Amino acid sequence: MYHAIRVAAYEPDPLHGPWREKMSVLRLGEELHTELTRMHAEADKGSVRPDRLPVRRLNSLLQAIAPGVIATGRNAGTDGRLPWLYAREAVPPEVLAPVIGTWAAGMYREEDDTEGADLEERLRSDDPAEAVQLPHWEAESVDLAETVTSAGGTAEPAARLYSLLPEWVAFRLAARTFHTGGTTLHFRVESSGNGARLVSWPPQRYGHRGQTWYYSACLNITVHTVPFAPRFRVHVSTQVRRWATRLDVRPHQLGGTTVLLDAPLPWPGGPDRGHRLMVNTLGYDRRLKELAWRHHSPVPLVPELDIVRNYPQPAALFTHPERWINGSGDVAAGIVYHPSIGPHKVGPGLMPRERADLDAWVEEGLRPMLTRVPDLTRVTRSNTPSLLPRSGAGRGPGVREAQLALQRRAALARALNGRPLEIDVFWQSPETRAALLAELPKLIGFPPGERVGPADDDTWRWRGEGVEIRVRARPAGPLADALPVSRERRRPRAVRLAEAVEERCRLVADRVVPRPDGAGVVIMEIAGKERFAAVPDSDPKHALRIAWARQGRLSQFVNLPDDTDSGLEHRARWTWLDAFRQLGAISPPAHRVGTGVPGDLQYAALWFVRHTRKGPMRYPVRRLVAVRVRPGDGPGVIEGWDAERAEWVPYSKLLLLLSQAVEPVPMAGEGEVADTGGPGDGAAARGGLRPAARPGVEQHRQRETEQQIRALLFQLRDRPTLLLADAANLRQCWSGLRNGVLDRDMLGFGTEPAQRHTLYGDNLRVVLVRDANAREEVAEWYAHDAKDRVGFAEGVWGTAETENRVFASTASTPHTVAKLPRGLMKLAPTAQGRTAPEKTAWNPGQLEITVLGCLSEKALADSGREGDLPDQPAEWATLTHQLRYHDDYPPLARPLPLHLARLAGQYVLPVARTKEEGSASSAP
Repeated sequence: MYHAIRVAAYEPDPLHGPWREKMSVLRLGEELHTELTRMHAEADKGSVRPDRLPVRRLNSLLQAIAPGVIATGRNAGTDGRLPWLYAREAVPPEVLAPVIGTWAAGMYREEDDTEGADLEERLRSDDPAEAVQLPHWEAESVDLAETVTSAGGTAEPAARLYSLLPEWVAFRLAARTFHTGGTTLHFRVESSGNGARLVSWPPQRYGHRGQTWYYSACLNITVHTVPFAPRFRVHVSTQVRRWATRLDVRPHQLGGTTVLLDAPLPWPGGPDRGHRLMVNTLGYDRRLKELAWRHHSPVPLVPELDIVRNYPQPAALFTHPERWINGSGDVAAGIVYHPSIGPHKVGPGLMPRERADLDAWVEEGLRPMLTRVPDLTRVTRSNTPSLLPRSGAGRGPGVREAQLALQRRAALARALNGRPLEIDVFWQSPETRAALLAELPKLIGFPPGERVGPADDDTWRWRGEGVEIRVRARPAGPLADALPVSRERRRPRAVRLAEAVEERCRLVADRVVPRPDGAGVVIMEIAGKERFAAVPDSDPKHALRIAWARQGRLSQFVNLPDDTDSGLEHRARWTWLDAFRQLGAISPPAHRVGTGVPGDLQYAALWFVRHTRKGPMRYPVRRLVAVRVRPGDGPGVIEGWDAERAEWVPYSKLLLLLSQAVEPVPMAGEGEVADTGGPGDGAAARGGLRPAARPGVEQHRQRETEQQIRALLFQLRDRPTLLLADAANLRQCWSGLRNGVLDRDMLGFGTEPAQRHTLYGDNLRVVLVRDANAREEVAEWYAHDAKDRVGFAEGVWGTAETENRVFASTASTPHTVAKLPRGLMKLAPTAQGRTAPEKTAWNPGQLEITVLGCLSEKALADSGREGDLPDQPAEWATLTHQLRYHDDYPPLARPLPLHLARLAGQYVLPVARTKEEGSASSAP
């Protein structure tokens, strides 16, 4: 049993002293910024913000081409006085001028780029009347540990460090080699929006049945904060980066895939030579009707700067990806693999041994400026709640499954509260129909169903112990067809999709069989989303969910089986379990924390749904979802908050209400919203606010949401409450959850000073959770011991600090995941593990738990309750951890109440107005 876990996180070493690096800094300057802005306005006369230069492509080009450039500043495209480039040494004018000139020419159409091409000559000109002043580099000593400590004790790095420090770390590590099992890996730097990456290059090769598969080690480097931590952190996570050598899709099905270009610098000399890969995006351009470089890719501009070498064209790269990954001359390109483009023989993930070796290599390379954060140790041995044992003395075959069936049947009876359950199964394959009808009685412990009605009516019934279920199975027919979305581009996309949705709703209404007052569920078999990828918005899943909700029915979907599908029974099982969840027939097992948790405790969870115009219905929406769970209560143990009627309703009713809510028509410019959830919880400080939303509108929305949260807290005051929130999700609408403004036992809303959390409930506890998410906010981990053994371990972990409020929750490996050899090596396969690259290395993530508000000694004293027994924060972290476990599921990513709130968001599907007076002028 492991007693400690190690996280792949590093912090500035206080013993090192000041950490300053000499860098060259360049600002665009007022003259050049003014000229470029004029050119941009002329080249793009329809631009909403002509003062906002499209510098992303220029930044990528400079990072790839200009030697020494390690990072680009933020918002330099809007203000020429802000730092634009950071470099190890000044980039000479003969390099900078042609790059800027080539980029400026690219702003113009091909037939109208004369003025853009002329800029390079003006940058080089000595004639004061014609010259445009090229800005001068300034020497600056940059503090790479610059920190501001919040009132709550959280260390926040200077805004520029979120992008500058990961690049500095990446280049420092790229200068070293990594040796493992007789294999030597060399790394290149890949810039990313949230930090930097290291990619081993050239890729590793794995041969299988005459075909070669390519893969690399990949390290993601990001900067973050941790609540109440005295120093910020650098996270380094590891993974396998796989490369595509065959694309089993047609060109028009390629929405956008990353391509990394390896090319020599067209200018000699300079630091960091050959250490960077150029990031591009390859995808199908529906306007040009051909493959093209997309999303500000710099590669189309490179041939203008380097006329000697041969660079890949989109169609050639798509047709012969393996030829380019092996190089053409001294230029190579790799298409980053994604499952949507076909199979790959190399499995994802690395095992703990290799992760630990890479982690040790990183630790050595970052000394003495950065040091590893301390290991975490166990805070409890109560890892799980009261679950049914899987084995043991006297437990014969089927005992556990019989007990589970009894639990599910009781939960269904409680959720239905005497109503019959009417289920419609719309199937496309007889195998799926048979599997669904066979699996349902197994799950609830009923005998095979009784067929009722006429012979041509495929209807089945089960009845007993307070549960009555009727299932009618029918072919799906045209209900499962792709949505016929209009191709008229002159009309808004959301409106065209809404029209197709309305047509599908009418089709569903024609197929509805009137039912009595029973609960209604529809199980629908449809093709997987990849089957609809060729035509945007044609996947009917969301339209069907809306259509059935309008008929008062919940919906659950199961995909068509493929030719080799051997898990049909498993998928049928999960289809029914999720249907039970939607009915509210689920409850957390009894916890095993101790007497410090009140017996009548209720759980409340908040989840914020935010869709932009890229969302499922191409229509923006923001909605707060609140779920309440009262273990041990009678009917309605799981409820949701109906904001319109200001009351708690059964969870199943909440889902239907969410799907039917009417959204206000968006104002112009409201298609996007501010995103305050960037890396390290500091996006707002780093200029992470998206400009499309008007600040006043966004602030008004945030105030409304925070008022709703306050009202909810008032509704929960009648009994002890544990409020659960995902910090990365909820801080989008509740700014008081940013790490930099958190304070122990305090709640803050808007611009008002934070108040004691007990003002919102005498027995309120508040726990924040977050996982790594797409921004790597929570560090990777592995368990280890004194004998240098590494592996996995479940439990709750923390530091020895008496005031510790931040804990780590790690779950066990699900029993359904195949067990792999402990020492499996994928980057350097051994003779005993030649097929190791094929293995999928599943790694349980870490869930960070912050006990923000509890009844601590200070909280009790401030509330005038000095005589009461104070809470132990570790107990509330343990309770939150145990809520991730349930007999029917592998360990959940989040506590069950929060899991329920997040899944309820699947029913938030706003539809644009289709009538003339509401669509053409108002829809986004």
